[in-house]
Amino acid sequence: MNIVEALEINAEKQPLHEALLYENRQYNYLQFNESVNRLANGLLEHGVKKGDHAAMLMKNSDYFAITYFALAKIGAVIVPINFRLLANELSYIIDNSDSKHVIIEAEFEKEILKAVDQNKAVKNLISVPETTNKAFKSYQDILSTNTQNPGTKILGTDHCHMLYTSGTTGNPKGALFDHKAVRSVVIQYIASLGYHPKERWLHFAPFFHAAQLAVCLLPQFYVGGFGVIYREFNPKLILKDISKYNITAVLGVPTMYKAFLQVSKEDDFDFTSIEKMIYGAAPMSGSDVSRAIDFFGTNKFYSLCGQTETGPAALMLYPEDHKEHAGIGKSGKGTTMFTLFDIVNPEGKSVEVGEVGEIIMKVPSQLKEYYKNPEATANTIIDGYVYSGDLAVRDGDGYIQLVDRNKDMIISGGENVYSIEVENTLSAHPEVLEAAVIGTPDAKWGEVVTAIVATDADSLLTEEALIAFVKENLASYKAPKKVIFVDSLPRNTSGKLLKYQLRKTYDPSIA
Repeated sequence: MNIVEALEINAEKQPLHEALLYENRQYNYLQFNESVNRLANGLLEHGVKKGDHAAMLMKNSDYFAITYFALAKIGAVIVPINFRLLANELSYIIDNSDSKHVIIEAEFEKEILKAVDQNKAVKNLISVPETTNKAFKSYQDILSTNTQNPGTKILGTDHCHMLYTSGTTGNPKGALFDHKAVRSVVIQYIASLGYHPKERWLHFAPFFHAAQLAVCLLPQFYVGGFGVIYREFNPKLILKDISKYNITAVLGVPTMYKAFLQVSKEDDFDFTSIEKMIYGAAPMSGSDVSRAIDFFGTNKFYSLCGQTETGPAALMLYPEDHKEHAGIGKSGKGTTMFTLFDIVNPEGKSVEVGEVGEIIMKVPSQLKEYYKNPEATANTIIDGYVYSGDLAVRDGDGYIQLVDRNKDMIISGGENVYSIEVENTLSAHPEVLEAAVIGTPDAKWGEVVTAIVATDADSLLTEEALIAFVKENLASYKAPKKVIFVDSLPRNTSGKLLKYQLRKTYDPSIA
């Protein structure tokens, strides 16, 4: 059974059971499935075929969920895109993914038109829910009157979705997953987290991320549970809604949990329905975990340490382990169901206890390949294992401590930022001679993007002006929050940049 069949079975078995709530729009399983079918049949009528690649640029809403399942039902390959990206970034992904159809929310029309200006392969631009721009078709006009399942035969080997993840080359890579892999990650989390048909989720982390999509949204429709979707992250409203909707499962990045802890606890907050508080995507300090346990009045916290390329399958820290082992970079000795992992040296051999090595995983939910990038695929999937680029050490009891990253990735507020992409943008400024980007600790964001920049001696370039320049070319979350001006960057005799020396100089946590 795949995710499409699971939805259809639940619509037949429990048609009147509540499925989804978004603002003032509520669906039972029959209504949701019929809404999906109307869009799926409409897309077929407008030339979207099985195997076509279709990009989605949408914030969280019922429309996102309906569109995702409609594309899955007709066998299209779904390409969710970060809605924070700018036109040049969007253009790269749409072109690289070979997307023939682009479905967006109306607020992104201007950016998308710039992104596809030179793209002759895009056949359909669809705007949700309506458009007044002749370049777009309205979602409402696409909908068919046919509410029956489209009946497209979906095989496990058919491609399902492509999730873009940044790379050290500066360009994002499309991690391609087939329906079998997507089904596997859904089953992994149902089994590993104990999801059940009476489960009730809050969906406030972005659906374009693998975590909220594969760990929460898709499992919800697989087991036949209920979910509340939020377009924006509103900590106080979300806390109130936990009791209002008897929520049992919550997933957030550490930054979101920090925001919850800033809300004054009110008398009408009631968290007794909670069964699972899930966090991941970035390290969370032991003190913050302890504060969150006290705030929510439950120890049912689960830490996930995974990556997009594994579906995301993950190392897990279970509730019973949090008292002694919660902390920065700490992960469990357990994994999601069906996941094999090891810590290896550069030769691919298992390291000893206390020795640093790279985390590798083998799991049925892992990517098939990086789309149109055989070299990156070969460097990542070796002997069936996905090489994560994360360096870790295992203690005598089997618990894992992350210690560094091979890839120069910064995790700020749960968003991945790769330094080379920002460095290339900084270097494009005419007054910048050379630039390096590192992550430095921050109480709110976990890490912040910090730029160390060398300019001409006569330059009057300011921190504010340089940050503004980056924001004109990259999504704002990738822009430096701090700029440090120096005479020159440290390099070895071969001219290689010594980033470790920069981290040691500007990161107070490094002794």
